[in-house]
Amino acid sequence: MSKKFILLVLLLHILIFPGFAQNIKSPSEFLGYNLGEQFTPYYRVLDYVSYLTGISHNIKIKDYGKTYEGRPLKLVFIASDENINRLEEVRHNNLKLAGIESGTPSLKAPAIVWLSYNVHGNEPSSTEVSMKLAYELLKSSNTNIKAWLKNLIIIIDPCLNPDGRERYVNFYNSVLNLHPDPKPEAREHFEPWPGGRSNHYYFDLNRDWAWQTQIETQQRLSVYNKWLPQVHVDFHENGADRSYYFPPAAEPYHQDITSWQKEFQVLIGNSHAKYFDEKGWSYFTKEEYDLVYPSYGDTYPIYSGAIGMTYEQSGINAGLSRINADGDTLTLKDRIEHHFISSLSTIEVSSKYSSKLINEFKRYFDVGKTRPPGIYKAYIIKGDNRNKLKILATLLKNNGIQFGYGLPDQKHEQLKGYNYFSKNTESFTVNRNDMVISSMQPKSVLLKVLLEPETFFSDSITYDITAWALPYAHGLQCFAVKDNVNFGFPTPVELVKPREEPTNPLVYIAHWNSSNDVKFLGALLKRDIKVHYSEKEFTLAGNIFKPGSLIISRAKNKNTSFNFDQFLREEANSADVELTSVNTKLVSSGIDFGSDRVHLIQKPKIAIFSGDNINAYALGEIMHFFDQTINYPISLVNAKDFENRADFKFNVVILPDGAYDESIIDQILSFIKKGGKVIAMGEAVNDLSEKKDFGLKSKEKNKSDDEELKSEVDIYGKRESSIFKDYIPGAIYKVYLDNSHPLGFGFPPYYYTLKTDSRIFKLSNDAWNVGVLKKDSFTAGLAGSKAKAELLNGLLFGVKNIGGGCVVYLSDDPLFRGFWENGKLLFGNALFLVE
Repeated sequence: MSKKFILLVLLLHILIFPGFAQNIKSPSEFLGYNLGEQFTPYYRVLDYVSYLTGISHNIKIKDYGKTYEGRPLKLVFIASDENINRLEEVRHNNLKLAGIESGTPSLKAPAIVWLSYNVHGNEPSSTEVSMKLAYELLKSSNTNIKAWLKNLIIIIDPCLNPDGRERYVNFYNSVLNLHPDPKPEAREHFEPWPGGRSNHYYFDLNRDWAWQTQIETQQRLSVYNKWLPQVHVDFHENGADRSYYFPPAAEPYHQDITSWQKEFQVLIGNSHAKYFDEKGWSYFTKEEYDLVYPSYGDTYPIYSGAIGMTYEQSGINAGLSRINADGDTLTLKDRIEHHFISSLSTIEVSSKYSSKLINEFKRYFDVGKTRPPGIYKAYIIKGDNRNKLKILATLLKNNGIQFGYGLPDQKHEQLKGYNYFSKNTESFTVNRNDMVISSMQPKSVLLKVLLEPETFFSDSITYDITAWALPYAHGLQCFAVKDNVNFGFPTPVELVKPREEPTNPLVYIAHWNSSNDVKFLGALLKRDIKVHYSEKEFTLAGNIFKPGSLIISRAKNKNTSFNFDQFLREEANSADVELTSVNTKLVSSGIDFGSDRVHLIQKPKIAIFSGDNINAYALGEIMHFFDQTINYPISLVNAKDFENRADFKFNVVILPDGAYDESIIDQILSFIKKGGKVIAMGEAVNDLSEKKDFGLKSKEKNKSDDEELKSEVDIYGKRESSIFKDYIPGAIYKVYLDNSHPLGFGFPPYYYTLKTDSRIFKLSNDAWNVGVLKKDSFTAGLAGSKAKAELLNGLLFGVKNIGGGCVVYLSDDPLFRGFWENGKLLFGNALFLVE
């Protein structure tokens, strides 16, 4: 063989397989500093990943979207020579294993391991780990890793929350001296408000997996549900004085978690413990981090067939180094190394059990389709509110849950099912536009978890809310049925107008019963369209219009500088709102449009208080509602800047959950008396009621237990259970609603709220008691015995007129985590209709 031929072969080998011909630079070599010496900016992380794709053929990158602040979101795929170029083949085979795609799957397939780093921005060490892990997986000299990769596809998300991470890193770098200061008192260990944990809208992305309210989650889950990995790990950091947490998880476990999903957690824990013991590192298991709430980065994958796990490294606000409670110095290098070892250990165990992971994954979905868990085999959601049902349909579709409408052959037979609202088993009829969801489908477990009326808890001490059933959150009547029911049609019947609409009508009318209507109203007010609402029900053009219905008169808007009719129809179409147009103002029944019971809606100019002492999550929910739900302008104002402002140009002030001092409350009271409207939420209601006379007083706590000697003293070893008696982690309560008041318009005489505290107020003779709890209000979830006893016969939602203005009390959060859909209408009422 000639030397020229050998040289040609080598040259071709270099061109085709460059990774074998060049040494891959480590992250430290590429970045110019050792990992852990400083925080790596997100763009440099992406630079390194991009560099790796240019030098190794075992890695691919997929863009899956952008954050609210425009930062790119990327996934890194790493696989063996045999698998890297057949990723799509593996993905489709995986969906066949799950029964989501048709066809016969191969059981001799690589398992998919998905590693999610840095969902909380101020837990930044794991993004650094993503680079180190990618480098180690691609080094051709590591024979163990090469063997593991034969059985696996590795998916790495380097940073789920770049916006939050950059917020934290920028803060830290701005206060860092020449050398890190490890003393816990140092400024660098105290983030300013709002902190870097959350995303742009101050949402906790690790509470958003199932609800998908945030753009980062929506884009990530769109890809996740097209892959459905067998293993998913969510990497976190906890307090700087704690040790490392890894599975097995703490009780309670959801009852539908399989024995294999539990067993694998033990296998992982044993492997991690072996490596941590070798290095003398501290850790804990089976405490604190339970597996119930469905919207975490561990539980959502579990309910989607994976082994879902959370790892927690000590380090929040530890910066580059911090002295912990034991007197040891925790460094960023330490944190990187701990997460790196647990990452490798996860890959090792997953490779060892890859065949069983595949088989158990298939079994999980096979059982779901043929023997779904739970006593209910179908759910029928009534189609009385078209827009609310569409919003729910979008959420179910995004979660891969199958559904349809009506019964086959348009039957109208009577069924029996559990009525969520009455809590009784009743007969009902399935109509053509009712949503029908059979439990016999691949995502049957996730379906059950999201819709079951009551979740079973083996232990009362849990990490998050304990009730979230979507029919309550969306305000939709639902029946859970014990027999399987199949739907008849893939889509609902669209509304057909029964009459010809006039071309240039005198009046347009819109119903008021969903957040779509709130968005539509906001669009009109932004363009200074004059809109009225009816305080009473009326009938016109064959339609019954309930209180709150919007009335838009041509005569009242004759001076518009744009095409009035075209604008209204375009905005109604955009908001998916049905407009009824008529050429008369004389109603068939009820009040006429010239009545004093028809009110002009004032255009709100809105200031929202922000800054220190304001709950950033609560503020973010409000910001997100205005920006992303109704697209209406707001101004964020620091609460302290409100004082002594004679030039204050707003007529509505929103007080998010937070703490307000007496001087600010004095200004608020003056603002209301001059004609302003204040919407007080959460703890802000407490502050108003306690520091000034706003016509509201907290209910006194039941003191009988404190006045008598306890018959049983608390046991120190069971102190968490003792505390639970006063605690309500998040339960659903039925609020009895005065729906004749504008705050209750668009609702039946009840509303389901998520109660996350025991706050309740006395019924008032000086305010409108619009939403109250009664003795039978408790509906679902967990609540301590004392907390439950206190939550009755009191006010949660109310309105007080003071001088020329008013204050709206929203003691509970109607915008909770952006997924409590029915609360958006309640908030819209407070914003636009209450006067």
